[in-house]
Amino acid sequence: MHIHIVGIGGTFMGGLAALAQTQGHHVTGCDAQMYLPMSTQLEKLGITAVAGYDPKQLDSVAHGADMFVIGNALSRGNPLVEAILDRNLPYTSGPQWLAENILRQPNGENTRKVLAVAGTHGKTTTASMLAWILESAGFNPSFLIGGIPNGFNISARLTDSRFFVIEADEYDTAFFDKRPKFIHYRPHIVVLNNLEFDHADIFPDLAAIETQFHYFVRTVPVSGHLISNAESEALKRVLNRGVWSDVETFGESPASAWRLGSNNAVFYLNKNVGTLALPQLGRMNQMNALAALAAAYHAGIAVNKALMALAEFPGVARRMQIRAVVNNVTVYDDFAHHPTAIAETLKALRQQVGNARILAVFEPRSNTMKLGTMKAALPDSLRLADLVFCFSGGLDWDAQETLAPLGRRAQTYTDLDTLIAAIQREAQSGDHILIMSNGSFGGIHESMIKSLESAALNL
Repeated sequence: MHIHIVGIGGTFMGGLAALAQTQGHHVTGCDAQMYLPMSTQLEKLGITAVAGYDPKQLDSVAHGADMFVIGNALSRGNPLVEAILDRNLPYTSGPQWLAENILRQPNGENTRKVLAVAGTHGKTTTASMLAWILESAGFNPSFLIGGIPNGFNISARLTDSRFFVIEADEYDTAFFDKRPKFIHYRPHIVVLNNLEFDHADIFPDLAAIETQFHYFVRTVPVSGHLISNAESEALKRVLNRGVWSDVETFGESPASAWRLGSNNAVFYLNKNVGTLALPQLGRMNQMNALAALAAAYHAGIAVNKALMALAEFPGVARRMQIRAVVNNVTVYDDFAHHPTAIAETLKALRQQVGNARILAVFEPRSNTMKLGTMKAALPDSLRLADLVFCFSGGLDWDAQETLAPLGRRAQTYTDLDTLIAAIQREAQSGDHILIMSNGSFGGIHESMIKSLESAALNL
């Protein structure tokens, strides 16, 4: 079967392309913009992806396609979408195609045991940790993750294992299906990492997101398991609406079923079951690991084996990833884009580098940040940085005014080259440049590295 994926450059749809190819399908696709890490992954897989949404591709790369899988970034008015509708060509959404063709079969046979990781923050890292634990235990899991887990070096794979780990996103499914993606997955084990307001472009408030999470909870069977963050008031409200599955909490409070104590001791039902020795820094990563540990336990993996796997977890691309060290200046790439994630990322880096200077570089790129919904939280989220550089191109709100509480520490720029030049002028030996964005950021990482190399004598 020839499958043409419209919006193939996204992490979910790019992963779907890898799964479909493994099943033996001929896969092609298109997107407005291709950026790392999915552009590299698709190239390695030999999947043809063209730029743009010109309807002419229906008579070229997509000619004769048996199914068009349309991503949620596409809307009515898109020329290719309109052409698909006008020609009455077969189409579906990514989550629905995944559910019907991989996660379960119409006759109920070969149905996989789905382990889903949901929440506002940490989905990619927690799902990667869970897949890593299962792999280390010999379970050979299939997975679809919204990033590239180091150690696997691919965002998705399909095996003959019963276990399928998926990053379960609450964002909507497609222009014709406004339900969250995770409604399609029907998991057996669910991690509810945390819950805050996000996706302001589709949800009016946190209460609306909580409703969708409760719909998700309703899909978990009685024999299933819910692993929920004990410290999230929003998740407590979700579960108080009704729950039909076993629930275990995780956190640092004494009431948590899975608890992280002093010296990173791990307790399950108040019994010390081992020590968490995680290579990655920061409390958020520790909570991610605790949640993955609990989910793995209910998948049948002994706690000691899971802890041994976590001690060797190699991390995830674009999560505090060191891109280069140039004349003692370290450049990091991180996916943080929500104020909470920005604050946690800076806190983890500060713990690592001590009093060394941190130059925080960020792009308010997500739809929520572009709308300015959470701009008031930005100054406090960036307080641990010594200098702050914001790329404000394309924003409808005044980033300089928003960051005014940071005083002279904050600088805003609408031109990327000017931004890079300003960072290069400020950089000193021993600095840590933390670049945060959920997109390609105009290729700033490579440009920054080249700029530092050319200015090496000034450092």
